[in-house]
Amino acid sequence: MTKLGAHRVHTVRVRGGNLKHRGLRLENGNFSWASETTTRKTRIIDVVYNASNNELVRTKTLVKNAIVQIDATPFRQWYEKHYGTHIGKKKSSKAEKTEEKATKQSKAVLKKVAARKPFAPVDPKLEEQFATGRLYACIASRPGQSGRADGYVLEGKELEFYLRKLKSKKQH
Repeated sequence: MTKLGAHRVHTVRVRGGNLKHRGLRLENGNFSWASETTTRKTRIIDVVYNASNNELVRTKTLVKNAIVQIDATPFRQWYEKHYGTHIGKKKSSKAEKTEEKATKQSKAVLKKVAARKPFAPVDPKLEEQFATGRLYACIASRPGQSGRADGYVLEGKELEFYLRKLKSKKQH
């Protein structure tokens, strides 16, 4: 079973002389943000839900379809660079406005960013997660077989479903 922790992967010979990469411990993964069509390598912070067994959550075991919390920083940095606006932060101080203008960009880059502005709005539930610095994601790969914990960021109906599950789990 793959646990959350410092990277440890063993190579195992299997039938036909092929090799599997047995992930014993993993701490990073490659996660995709589907609505923005971008993928970033980020740190896995915690295992929060597993439909098959709560014991896997308690022991922080990474398996396929486990719901994990990942670090939002790589996605936030990409979003801010791509759209030129902050995400998940309260608009309050004047110091931030002067900080935004301090970065020099060419006219061509400013034109590109301005053209992207209409597509910038993000789901409010996802924006709340950006404010906390953690996103919910689902592991799509099989870490024990491939030695990698890759997946996708939860959005839309799927995110709502798992937020309900996590909320009901906390009440018990």
